[in-house]
Amino acid sequence: MTGEDDDDLAAAWGAALDQGSAAPEPEVSADAARVLNQAEIDSLLGFEDDGEGGNASKTGIERMIHSGLVSYERLPMLEIIFDRLVRILSTSLRNFTSDNVEVSIDSIASQRFGDYLNSVPLPAMLAVFKVEEWDNFGLIVVDSSMIYSVVDVLLGGRRGTAAMRIEGRPYTTIERTLVERLISVVLKDLGDAFAPITDVEFLFERLEVNPRFAAISRLSNACVLTRLRVDMEDRGGRLELLLPYATLEPVRELLLQQFMGEKFGRDSIWETHLAEQLRHTEVSLDVVLDQQVMPLSSVIALQPGDRIMLNAAPGSPVRLQCGPVQLFQGEFGRLENRQAVRISDTLRAVNEAAA
Repeated sequence: MTGEDDDDLAAAWGAALDQGSAAPEPEVSADAARVLNQAEIDSLLGFEDDGEGGNASKTGIERMIHSGLVSYERLPMLEIIFDRLVRILSTSLRNFTSDNVEVSIDSIASQRFGDYLNSVPLPAMLAVFKVEEWDNFGLIVVDSSMIYSVVDVLLGGRRGTAAMRIEGRPYTTIERTLVERLISVVLKDLGDAFAPITDVEFLFERLEVNPRFAAISRLSNACVLTRLRVDMEDRGGRLELLLPYATLEPVRELLLQQFMGEKFGRDSIWETHLAEQLRHTEVSLDVVLDQQVMPLSSVIALQPGDRIMLNAAPGSPVRLQCGPVQLFQGEFGRLENRQAVRISDTLRAVNEAAA
């Protein structure tokens, strides 16, 4: 290649660069400079699809890894308790708001506590409650839609209009007070839902708006996360109940049971029928005059006509027993033309005390 060719190539490169720099800059539209609101940010980050189809976009390996991290033993009775909570809470919230309220369960799943704190959609209120009988804590998260819906309903907002979502400011004292009243209703109903298996009381501790200040457990601990959907006509929101497995440990054996139904395995009709039939059962009652211990050879040698001397005098007390169980003590005698026993004392209390 000659020097002239080099000069021509350099001139061509320079002309191309000049044309590129002279190209007009693209105009910036007004939409590109628009600031996203909180709902759009939550949608972009995937918070709104957490409880419905969050695993749909994961690959098979990601699902396996995620399943291995959060897998824990299944507690069948806990699902029944949450179903009972939904029924009780629907009635309580109707009385609380004087409005038509429907409560439903979105999902019940296991999750690491640290993963959940990182996925809490803000702004929200996090209520920390203590379980005195179990000496541990739990968490209730109320999202912003639920907060503003409750405030709107309790302060007389018009029906048929969606609750306004005000962003960029902290919650006021009135809003926090109304949410505390809502939390108190939920905790009372949660205690009633656990009542068939154990007596427990859930006490409200504090209300936080920053997830870092609601650390009730180690970040690696597994928890049961229950998402409840609350609909009040055109308004509503979500309540999330988080119970660490460490909190449920005192009643783990009870929660592993497989009882089904409102009565948790009890049927009052069959109980009444069984009790009536037991009272009509015939049992044999033996009157024991005396008991003796004899060698087997003496028993084999017994013949018709042999006599066995009893150590009981004519006025000695006798025992009445059913099988090996001693029931009463009495006096042996005669009534008209028949032998009879008059009961003088009860031996059942003595047997129960000895047992």
